[in-house]
Amino acid sequence: MTQELAYRLGGAQSEELPRGGPGALRRLASKPLGVIGLVIVVGLIVLMFVGPSLMKHDYDTADPVQRLEGPSWEHPFGTDNLGRDVLSRMVWGTRISIAIGFGSVALALVVATTIGLLSGYVGGWIDTVLQRLVDVWMSFPGLILALTLVTMFGAGYTSLLIAIGLVLGGAISRVVRSAALSTRDTDYVQAARVLGAGPIRLLLRHVLPNIVPVLIVLASVQVGSAILLEATVSFLGYGVPPPEPSWGSMLAGDARSFMLQQPLLSLWPGIAIFLAVYGFNMLGDALRDVLDPRLRGA
Repeated sequence: MTQELAYRLGGAQSEELPRGGPGALRRLASKPLGVIGLVIVVGLIVLMFVGPSLMKHDYDTADPVQRLEGPSWEHPFGTDNLGRDVLSRMVWGTRISIAIGFGSVALALVVATTIGLLSGYVGGWIDTVLQRLVDVWMSFPGLILALTLVTMFGAGYTSLLIAIGLVLGGAISRVVRSAALSTRDTDYVQAARVLGAGPIRLLLRHVLPNIVPVLIVLASVQVGSAILLEATVSFLGYGVPPPEPSWGSMLAGDARSFMLQQPLLSLWPGIAIFLAVYGFNMLGDALRDVLDPRLRGA
């Protein structure tokens, strides 16, 4: 779905997109699902920064006497197999999952924008070589490529962020290339070139600003994809090493081993992953409609 959206977004760059501002905010406020997505995203970001300081228990403090307990006033989400507070681990896991989501998408945007601009604007053999590399890049299933990269780089937060960022970059680079191809021969770019503007200035002042709205839309959707991919990789045992929790590692650990004894252990991280992916997708859909109504239904 993301790749299909990417190609359709890239094909719409021949015309200038609406800019942001108060009007864009008003249009976003008129979309209920977009507002719900925005509330979820803002709530997760706030929880990411202030949540751990509000927790009564540390995420790694074990109490074997209280292992596998259900929800209570002391432990609202219950405890895991080691007696650790599940709510504290969920809140701390928000930091890991959301940070990897934003960080990997930021890396994907940097890499993909660089490749796409060079490929689309310069053209020639550079375009041919880069696009064949992107073809190979995108031919691998995302999960297989992520697992391969994590295995190469070693388990850890940084390697997981890099692996997911590289997986997500292929579709974005196609969008950037399409935008560069459609704008490099326009009248205003030709006029700027005649006036003496160099390639770097043309790229930064005329090509890149025209694709910023599309990059914003893709980024918001891709964050949800990154969170889901991180959860999948962590579930398979290649995520952030313990004792730090992420939503995916919580599903892979006690939630899977003690599902019959304490089924709520799998419910909480599952709900968190669902809400995060849903929120970012709804926000991305609303931003797509706000920034370019022509793409509604893409």
